[in-house]
Amino acid sequence: MTAAMTLTPNQTETLVRKLTALADDEIILAHRDGEWTGHAPILEEDIALANIAQDELGHAGMYLELRRELDGSDPDRLAFFRDVDGFTNVRLVELPKGDWAFTMLRQYLFDAYEALWLDAARASTYAPLTEVAAKAVREEKFHLQHTALWVERLALGTDESHRRTQNALNELWPYTAQLFQPVQDEEGLVEAGILPDLAGVRGRWEALVVPHLTQKCGLMLPAASAAAAAGRDTHTEHLAPLLAEMQSVARAVPNAEVW
Repeated sequence: MTAAMTLTPNQTETLVRKLTALADDEIILAHRDGEWTGHAPILEEDIALANIAQDELGHAGMYLELRRELDGSDPDRLAFFRDVDGFTNVRLVELPKGDWAFTMLRQYLFDAYEALWLDAARASTYAPLTEVAAKAVREEKFHLQHTALWVERLALGTDESHRRTQNALNELWPYTAQLFQPVQDEEGLVEAGILPDLAGVRGRWEALVVPHLTQKCGLMLPAASAAAAAGRDTHTEHLAPLLAEMQSVARAVPNAEVW
C-alpha cells in the first residue's frame, strides 16, 4: 500500500497544498540566506549560514518528495519552473536580506516556528511526514540555538547593533502572523491527526520567542499589522526578481541532465 492510498482524495489534495507551502518557505529563505555567501561578517558565519541554507533546501526537498509520492510531481520543476503566482511562501521569507541583524532575526523567528512545528509533526498519524519531521527537527534545533545566540549578541552588543536589531524586529514582527495561517481545508488534516494544530504551535512559539526578545534581549515588540498578515497567495514586489535569479540557469537549459 502506498502512502497516498492511506488518504482520502480531499486529504491528499490538502496535504499536497500544505507540503508545497512548507517547501516554498524553505526554498525562498534558503535563497535569501545564500545571498550572504562570501559576504558574512566573519568566515565562520559565512560557512555556518551557507550550511543553514543547505539544510533548509534539504527540508524543502523532503517535503517535495512527499508531494511526489502523492501526485507524481517533479520537485525540480516545481522549484525552477513555477512563476510568482504559483509560489505559496510567506512574505516573511521573500523580503530582501537586509543587514546582518535583519537576516539573523528573520532566521531566528522562522527557526523557532519550524522547530516547534516539526516537533509537533513527529506525532502525525501520517507515517511519511512523521519520518521527515523526526529527521528535520534535529537540524532545525541547531539552527535555532545558533540564531538565538546571534540575536542576543546583537541586541546586547553596541548601541548601533541594538538599534539595527530593533529596526529589524519592527519590520519583521508583523509578517510572523502569516506563519500560522492554515492552507485551505487544513483543519480537516488537523482533526485527523495528520498535521499539527497551528494555534498550538503559535502558543508555544510566542512562549519561546517573546521572552527571549523582550526579557533577555531588551527589545520592544511592535504593534501587529493586518496588512502584513495577508494570505500565502499575496506576495511583495521582491519575489519576482528573486525567482528570476534563482531559476535563471534551469530555465536557460530546461532539458539539461545531471551526469
